[in-house]
Amino acid sequence: MNRRSLLKVVGLGFLGLGFAQEVSSKKIQGYFAGKKTYPEDGLKDYLQKIQNFNKHHDDDVLLNTEQYGIFESTVLKLRRLQKLVGHGNFNILNFTDALSFARNYSNVGEFTKKELKFMELTFYEDGQLYGFLGQKPLKEITDQVRKKDVIKIPYSGNYLYKERSIEIYQEIKKELGDQVILTSGIRSVMKQFLLFLNKVQRSEGNLSLASRSLAPPGYSFHGNGDFDVGQKGYGKLNFTGTFTETDVYKRLSEMGYLQLRYPEDNKLGVRYEPWHIKINT
Repeated sequence: MNRRSLLKVVGLGFLGLGFAQEVSSKKIQGYFAGKKTYPEDGLKDYLQKIQNFNKHHDDDVLLNTEQYGIFESTVLKLRRLQKLVGHGNFNILNFTDALSFARNYSNVGEFTKKELKFMELTFYEDGQLYGFLGQKPLKEITDQVRKKDVIKIPYSGNYLYKERSIEIYQEIKKELGDQVILTSGIRSVMKQFLLFLNKVQRSEGNLSLASRSLAPPGYSFHGNGDFDVGQKGYGKLNFTGTFTETDVYKRLSEMGYLQLRYPEDNKLGVRYEPWHIKINT
């Protein structure tokens, strides 16, 4: 496996958190964003990656081992922060409030300058550098979820935006009843940080592998309306291809709700997500 350096000295000065030149100067090939025709070899390579999204590939981009300690300490603080505020509240926690909680609660611990630089780099660098070609609906790390704009869904720990998101969810519930559940609603920047970095850690620092199944912070449309649904009692299988075999999936398809963000033939570097309900364009 070709372990490309990702976090090296390039221009951020402090601590040298930046992208290696060989990565920054390399235009991502084989993901075909915006193209209508694809070279046969490139398309084959792309399809292999997406079909084997949870495996390492030779041109994947990984964290530099020199910065891995900063990455791990950041993840640990995010986990402690989620434990402090609760999973439901963490779903809508913004960056500014997160820093305040961490600073004021010793069982979390204030984020260091190095950890803050790491989070800023992770948020603001272009996801194309490691193969994610989706749009970025959240432009600033300080973007907030306003409580007056959301509603908490009982017994789920999740929130949905008022008006369009909740309307569609209620329509789905009316038709499918208790067999359909909300598995993931609004995700703030901080929530997406934790989900993505947890996946990076499980992937041994492989950013490309992580981004094939979880959008980097800022790139998730869960931040402005999209949500995930599943079959009651199906557990983690709701986030696998076998979800397409459930009654909920079949009914959603018949009802026309499956305007998927990441369909099976997407060219965004993201695995097929049949459980993801698209709200905003």
